[in-house]
Order: sequence, then C-alpha cells, then structure tokens
Amino acid sequence: MIPVQASNTCVVGLQWGDEGKGKIVDFLAEDADVVVRYCGGANAGHTVRIGSEKYSTHLLPVGVLRPGKMNIIGNGVVLDPAALFKEIDEFAARGVVVTPANLRISYKTHLVMPYHMQEDAAREGKSAGGVIGTTRRGIGPTYADKMQRTTAIRVADLSHEEKLKARIHQIVGERNKVLKVLYDWPPIDWQEIFEEYRDFGRRMLPFVDDTTFLLLEYAREGKRIVFEGAHAALLDVDHGTYPYVTSSNCSALGVYTGAGVPPQMVQNFVGVIKAYSTRVGGGPFPTEQDNNIGNYIRDRGNEYGTTTRRPRRCGWFDAVAVKYSADLCGVGSIVMTLLDVLGGLDHLQICTGYRYRGNRLAYFRADADVLAEVEPIYETLPGWRGNAAACSSFDQLPREAQQYVKRIEQLVGVPIKMISVGPERAATIMR
Repeated sequence: MIPVQASNTCVVGLQWGDEGKGKIVDFLAEDADVVVRYCGGANAGHTVRIGSEKYSTHLLPVGVLRPGKMNIIGNGVVLDPAALFKEIDEFAARGVVVTPANLRISYKTHLVMPYHMQEDAAREGKSAGGVIGTTRRGIGPTYADKMQRTTAIRVADLSHEEKLKARIHQIVGERNKVLKVLYDWPPIDWQEIFEEYRDFGRRMLPFVDDTTFLLLEYAREGKRIVFEGAHAALLDVDHGTYPYVTSSNCSALGVYTGAGVPPQMVQNFVGVIKAYSTRVGGGPFPTEQDNNIGNYIRDRGNEYGTTTRRPRRCGWFDAVAVKYSADLCGVGSIVMTLLDVLGGLDHLQICTGYRYRGNRLAYFRADADVLAEVEPIYETLPGWRGNAAACSSFDQLPREAQQYVKRIEQLVGVPIKMISVGPERAATIMR
C-alpha cells in the first residue's frame, strides 16, 4: 500500500514552454528529497541562477544543484547519452558533482541515436507540409521509434553488447536505405555507432536502475518528491496545438506514465506561467506582437532559447489558453514568473476571449487551423513604472502590478501563490 504524500508535487508549464519552471523546481527542491524528470529530451532547457552563477540543464533534473537530493531521469524521457555526459562533465568542472549517489536513470528510457538527429534535420529541412520548428535533436524520430518498437533502443539494451551490436547493424542498414531514398543522405557507419554506444553503456551502467521500484520505495519511506515537467501543456503531443507540438506528453497528464508512478503518488500540481506569452518555432500564436511591444518584451525578458538561443516570439498574456491548460492539468496553484519584465509599459493587454468567423468561442480549441484564424478579444489594464524586481512582498508591488496579477487570477480561476520578479532564487514573492 502506497501512503498518500501531500508534499509530492508536479511542476508543469501552462503555456508554450520557457515559463521559468527550472527556477520553481529548484525552489521547491529545497524541501524535497527527490526530483524526477518525466518527459522530453535534450531539446528542453531549464535555467537556475545561484548568486552570480547561471546553470542550464537539458537532461539532468535541476535537483542536482541541491546537495543531498536524489535525481531521477524517468522512462518518459528520450536520452541522448552524448548530451547527458557532456552536461555531467561540464557541471563537474564547475563543482557540481553528478554520480550514481545523486542520479539514477530508468532502464526503460529510450535512447536518441545519431540517425535520429540526421532524420530530424533532413525531414525538417525538406518538409513540404510546413516547418514545425523542431530543435533537430532527434526527439521526434526517437519517440516514433518507441512506438514502432522493433527499431527502438532502450537504456537496458546497452548492457547486452552482442545483442546491441546486432540491433544497431540491422537498424542502421534499414535507416540508410530510407535516408538515401527520401533525402539523398550519405550512409551512416553502423560499426562506429555501436562502438560509441557500447562505451556510453559502460559509463552509464552504474546510474541505471528500476526507477519505478525506487520511487515506490521512496513513497513508502515518506520521502518528498518533486516531478519536473519539461516543455508545457500547449506543446503536449495529444493536447497541445498539434502538429506544432513536441513529441511527448508534457502536460501534467504525462507524469504517471513518464515517471512510472500511480496517480495517488502525486497530489499537488503547480502550474507555471509567464506574465506574458512566448512561443518558439512554428504554429499559431493568437496574441503575438510582432512589433515594438514584442521587441520590448523580448529584450527585457532575454527571450532567447536556453537550448537553441533562438529568439522567442512574444505577445500579450492569453488567459483563454492558460485556463485551458490549468483545467487540463488540474493545477491547484500557479506561479507567475517574469512580472518585472512588463514594467515601463503604458498599458497592458490580456486576451480574455477569441472570436472565430464572427462568433465568440466558448473555450480554447487546440486546433492549429482554428487558432490561426481567431481574433483575440483584449481587455486593457494600466501599466506601471515602479521596479517590481525590488519588491519582496505582494503589497510592495506597484498597485497596477497587483491589479494585473489579480485579474489574471480571476480569468484563469486558479490562485497565483508565488510570483517571480527576477532570476535569482531569492527574487520570489510568496502570497
């Protein structure tokens, strides 16, 4: 019997990603024992600032920045071993040591292979149906192979070297034919890939574990667990703005399969939102401001991808989309980040509804064709000139900033319990 642990929390983004989840997971990890990454791959990026130092994780849970915490990479992640060990080595050079004592990897986790990245780049470069805007890190092809089953390789396979050799030989032979016919791609050397991944496997073996069993044991022991979501609900492969989404279930709904835990293990769902909206890559973005307002937000918020450094598309806060995500994920509280970025604007706008072909939509529709046509219905609020970043309590915020937060809270229907007004750990207002 698994005891109910009210302190177990899932942190999930409620927009199109980049909401600042890394800082919030790091904040919550201070009082947790375990941090679990449950979806996505090296296409994700979480940033944590500690004093003057900035750390960016792509595969490692941000709990590695907290001494004494166990970190788990769940089976819902697709793992690029080269990216993982590069990250571990870079952190070690900065004094953040990652060993099997503070990191475990599910043996069920699927591996990103070099041909996945080549297929991703080739397909995106020659897409006839419109570019989705992937990071070209092989994430989609890896998840596709996971569903295909016979062409997938998991972490567990690395410990069976002769079988691994035969599988890579077979898979690469098939992949070379496909890449040649569809994209005129030069052949890949299967032997080179095998030797590289054999070596990865030998290094990875001490980290590999049955993480579902481990998490169930932690629950029985009463340990506190934070589940770290990557990407966000509007990028969920099933419930996001398809097809302009990522390839995993990155809403809160993915935590159970992605971490391998039963529903009763997670009671608290915390949604993270920006005080405005951003998006990377293709896809509809109803409140986008491709103008001076968007440029102001991008410059003030340093809106460039943690992983890719691509400039993000910026726009007004979309309460329609966030309410959809909050309802979908069942969040009980919200964290708002980057409120300080909006300081200095004369007025702010919040999207409170959509008009589609002359009629107001009753609810958000995760249909890219519909969203491409909708006209946002805006409500205008006054801006503020005060420096929100200097405030340590809600009452210290400029009156207009308080009004803005309260209005979003009303529209989304979930209390905003925490507000981030800067990248540092301490720049966080609790309500």
